[in-house]
Amino acid sequence: MPTVATPKQNSVKPFPFLDLKAQYRSIKPEIDAAIQRVMESQHFILGPEVESLEKEIAAYSHSQFGIGCASGSDALLLALMALEIGPGDEVITTPFTFVATAGAIARLRARPVFVDIDPETYNIHPLKIDAAVTSNTKAIIPVHLFGMAADMDAIMKIAKAKNIPVVEDAAQAIGASYAGKPVGSIGLCGCFSFFPSKNLGGAGDGGMLTTNDSALAAKLRVLRTHGSLTKYDYELIGMNSRLDALQAAILRVKLSHLDTWARGRQSNAERYSELFKSRRLDSIIKLPKTQPKCNHIYNQYVIRAPKRDELKSYLRECGVPSEIYYPIPLHVQRAFAYLDYKQGELPESEAACKEVLALPVFPEMTAEQLELVVESIASFYSE
Repeated sequence: MPTVATPKQNSVKPFPFLDLKAQYRSIKPEIDAAIQRVMESQHFILGPEVESLEKEIAAYSHSQFGIGCASGSDALLLALMALEIGPGDEVITTPFTFVATAGAIARLRARPVFVDIDPETYNIHPLKIDAAVTSNTKAIIPVHLFGMAADMDAIMKIAKAKNIPVVEDAAQAIGASYAGKPVGSIGLCGCFSFFPSKNLGGAGDGGMLTTNDSALAAKLRVLRTHGSLTKYDYELIGMNSRLDALQAAILRVKLSHLDTWARGRQSNAERYSELFKSRRLDSIIKLPKTQPKCNHIYNQYVIRAPKRDELKSYLRECGVPSEIYYPIPLHVQRAFAYLDYKQGELPESEAACKEVLALPVFPEMTAEQLELVVESIASFYSE
């Protein structure tokens, strides 16, 4: 009979995968003052707070323009709308990402073209992009997954040679950079999410686009407000995707702490790797690696683990949180069945979905919590 690992007792209290309460406690006076400032103004949609955040995010991302919107999903949709992508067009992207990336393409009745990932980085593989380009390709959307930039030199070389715009999905990667350039400033535009679990997260949904193209920025501003800049005068068919002033005020506070939090995540990631190696677990599980030219900001610390599902259950019994990003690749999801992809067609993405496990890496983690995660994983494999 095979041996079943039995969780060991530990003295560390159970803790969440992401402790937003701890983050709030550390900046509570600043957040509360920002909320009060908006409440006193009674200006809730767009306005001065949003305009200030747009300028601050643009500067942080080394871009000329920032355009606030209602979510990261809307940022992707607005970018493709501005490029006038529609039926018959193709957009190349990865199947190993959150559904919003491909969903924005499909909502415009264009065709998502999925290409496989690099198994080392989990990001879209540039060589696969090159082979997928056709005369119908109207954009490429690389995703900077888990907080590490895709191989942008190779991607931009392909895009420039074939005159294809690149829309960076930087939803998980604000603060990350490639070759010294912040993500969101390398392609035609960048799309950011302020969902609460992101490194820069609001108190609800919110998003931002960045670009150095003045005409594109102007068009995005029209599209996010029903296609209008002047009340009841509509230039385009747009949508309602405006950023709330309350979210902007909260995000402005958090932006000032973002680099400190990123260093905390990086420090925790380094400590994880040290602990795993000291216990020789790196011969069993595959640890994340920072690729050359990249500043990895660890929205997630992701390992590849044998018996992943059993490990996850074991960790839960030990009081250790973990998450799976992502359990099913997009090309075999029912929502995209009409594209006629088959199981086995994109093997690296499919293999990753069976093996990846994200461990907590939030900056407020204690040394004891980090050690509990590693000891619990060591216990699972030793038994």
